[in-house]
Amino acid sequence: CVCFQRGTAALYFVYTAMEEEMEKNKDHPHVAPIYFPVELHRSEALARDLEYFYGEDWENQPYVDRIREVGQKEPVLLVAHSYTRYMGDLSGGQILKKVAQRALKLPPTGEGVNFYQFEGIHSHRGFKQLYRSRMNELDLDMETKLRIVEESNRAFGFNMMVFSELEEIGKSIQEEVHEPGLGHSHAEVMQGGDINKCPYYAAKMGKKVLISFGS
Repeated sequence: CVCFQRGTAALYFVYTAMEEEMEKNKDHPHVAPIYFPVELHRSEALARDLEYFYGEDWENQPYVDRIREVGQKEPVLLVAHSYTRYMGDLSGGQILKKVAQRALKLPPTGEGVNFYQFEGIHSHRGFKQLYRSRMNELDLDMETKLRIVEESNRAFGFNMMVFSELEEIGKSIQEEVHEPGLGHSHAEVMQGGDINKCPYYAAKMGKKVLISFGS
């Protein structure tokens, strides 16, 4: 499926940019607590998937440019991009993995979906709880929290652009999104609706992500 390959290629550049900027800012007080390179980094896995697919059209510049900009000028906003992407991959992304394997007849050994396999994480639920607790412990004033929420919605808009490449797969996901036992989307904390099952489904419906910080 060309749309899946193109989406994977777009995400390769997004994750490469995000992970390079996270690496540069790993000692920043607001980035260090959520810096989990072994557990979360996806660029190498995406490269393996692209090698398998021989994908083309590896470009999604506006999203990449924004990540580069905040990494250089406002590293605290990397929190929004990191949360939006990684938590979605640990949640609704796992639904997409199953759909892609079935729809594209991919090998059961994981070729083509390395991106969704987090070898460094033994419990997705436990790690997401850890990640959210680290976010809630960040020393942020209210203005900064609001800027992070605003940036998370900006990131979600970029993701909608990426996921438009995957509309065909998204239709299949809508049919499976209500299966019991499946995770939530990157909008682990969203306002309104029961749309927090899968990031592709949420993107199609045009909802925004709202990060909720603990008191």
